[in-house]
Amino acid sequence: MKPLLALLSLLALPVMAAEPTLYGRYEYITLPELGQTLKAKMDTGAWTASLSAKDIEMFTRDGEEWVRFRLATKDADGKVYEHQVSRISKIKGRADEDEEGDAPEISKRPVVDLEMCLGGEKRTMEVNLVDRSNFNYPLLVGSKALRQFKAAVNPAKRFTAGKPEC
Repeated sequence: MKPLLALLSLLALPVMAAEPTLYGRYEYITLPELGQTLKAKMDTGAWTASLSAKDIEMFTRDGEEWVRFRLATKDADGKVYEHQVSRISKIKGRADEDEEGDAPEISKRPVVDLEMCLGGEKRTMEVNLVDRSNFNYPLLVGSKALRQFKAAVNPAKRFTAGKPEC
């Protein structure tokens, strides 16, 4: 009877949820498939991840949709990458507050599945391709990817994870 009571008391204990890993607003992320480590902005206000790319060209290979692109970063070497497209995302632009009644623009972006390494953790994420060369950070990591990393973001911190170790 005592073993049964001990087992029941263990089952009654609250389940402890794993604590999220705390990262800064900006972190280094390695994209092993591209052989690149980039500075990334951790953005809880965005849903998906976005990678700065240019010369984005869709094509078909063996009946599947593929995309060809170059990185649009200040250190890019002009290398051409090709990756299978997982889907096409529709991103709503923000409507200008001065122009009431105007519908926000919708842009279509190819989405690829890329491995990302943050700290010592590696996950495969959906990443849309768009030219972010006018931004300071070529990679934006949205809340969907942050959840996959079980991450919390402290906006007062920067580069807390150090260089990726995957």
